Amino acid sequence: MNGTMVTLVGNAATAVEFRETATGGMARFRFAVTPRRRDRETQLWTDGPTSFYTVWAWRTLATNLAASVAIGEPLVVHGRLKIREEERDGGRRTFVDVEAVAVGHDLSRGTSAFRRVVRTEPALTSALRGGTDGASEDDSGASRGLSEAPAEGVTERAAVS
Repeated sequence: MNGTMVTLVGNAATAVEFRETATGGMARFRFAVTPRRRDRETQLWTDGPTSFYTVWAWRTLATNLAASVAIGEPLVVHGRLKIREEERDGGRRTFVDVEAVAVGHDLSRGTSAFRRVVRTEPALTSALRGGTDGASEDDSGASRGLSEAPAEGVTERAAVS
């Protein structure tokens, strides 16, 4: 699929919202990107205007985002840029979304501990759910809501100091 691919460096501005859908998990969060520039006259760093994006993720990436990302954490987001215009309250509004392909912590600003998600056999997963429809591999880890326990093989986030 063609599209404009972007890589953004910024911070999670909202909590990750996770929902289970018929095709697997779906997650979204707002992402803030603020450029910093060196002012040559004052010799100080200054912040530019902050841009906000809605980041969307699907299936396994959505589940892992919900288990790994919190408000304010520095992230690198890579995905397809989507721009929408809508009529709201008598005015035209522009929304900028990123359909994420990959998301990770910005290691130039801190440390992170990676934990691989243990995948189960699709047939076993559908049997545990009470179905025999042969769920796809991508659906195997996307079986929880935000308030439930982590998916099988996903451990709770540990604070790194």
